[in-house]
Amino acid sequence: MSLALTASPAPTRARTVSAWALQGLLALVFLAAGGAKLAGAPMMVQVYDLIGVGQWFRIVTGLVEVAGAVALLIPGFAGLAALWLAATMVGAVIAHLVVLPTPAAPATVLLVLTATLAWLRRDQTRSVLGLRR
Repeated sequence: MSLALTASPAPTRARTVSAWALQGLLALVFLAAGGAKLAGAPMMVQVYDLIGVGQWFRIVTGLVEVAGAVALLIPGFAGLAALWLAATMVGAVIAHLVVLPTPAAPATVLLVLTATLAWLRRDQTRSVLGLRR
């Protein structure tokens, strides 16, 4: 029995356009959210006070979000950036469900969108990591 490995088909134009549109949208959202954290917006300071781990975590989270937003716009790194930001959103969803009195819906939507982008850019991520299909 022989298994033939075939290259995955090239992404369709619609998939490519959708991925770029989603990357742009997510880059704007995470740049704004990360920027608010880094700028010390009063609401962000209050949220991290409620979480109880200290304001240093607000700064780290802001840096993670801004770095992820920038990486979303660098050709070749969008898939990894989406995975990076999806992991961040898993933490945000958990914080909202366990600690924060605010709804987890916005963080959940961002988790779904970043996971979708990671899936759309999966071939790109495999290539960057040197993995074969």
